[in-house]
Amino acid sequence: MALGLVFAVQTLAVKPYKIPSGSMEPTLRIGQRVVVERVTHRLGESPSVGDVVVFRPPVGAPDQVCADPHQGAGTPTPCAVPGTRRADETFIKRVVGVAGDRIELRRGRVIRNGRRTGEPFIRRCARDPACSFPRSIVVPRDTVYVLGDNRGDSDDSRFWGPVPVDWVIGRAVGSYWPPSRIGGL
Repeated sequence: MALGLVFAVQTLAVKPYKIPSGSMEPTLRIGQRVVVERVTHRLGESPSVGDVVVFRPPVGAPDQVCADPHQGAGTPTPCAVPGTRRADETFIKRVVGVAGDRIELRRGRVIRNGRRTGEPFIRRCARDPACSFPRSIVVPRDTVYVLGDNRGDSDDSRFWGPVPVDWVIGRAVGSYWPPSRIGGL
């Protein structure tokens, strides 16, 4: 019965995740463990700007595949088109734009609807061409635009496009490991 209860809670309410890469540093470190709340998303609440979410990326996301035919290989042009097929793996990133938002990126800083956002949690972006957009994009309906906090070392929506809201699993609400990092996000 106890195992059944644990399984039901993990399936419906909360689920633990281990951070696999440095793409969310300094907010989340490699090996850190977080709890993802799934109830509000299952009840229809959409992610908000600033939320750290776990989601399924489009197929090919780790290889930086964009569904936008205007994005050429090796160019810093942002991907503005969501993928059509969902991968089985999970990623964790921060929502920086929701449907209808106009997003720009300048030296790793998000400009949302013409205003620079306050992001004291990000790691400075090197002189990487992917840290600035040559043009802005508008986030399509029923999607979110996600970026890693470590913009110079993150595969994210810049390369494979916005994420459909129904591919979002839930919102990371706290860290439980290591003990020195216990707390909310």
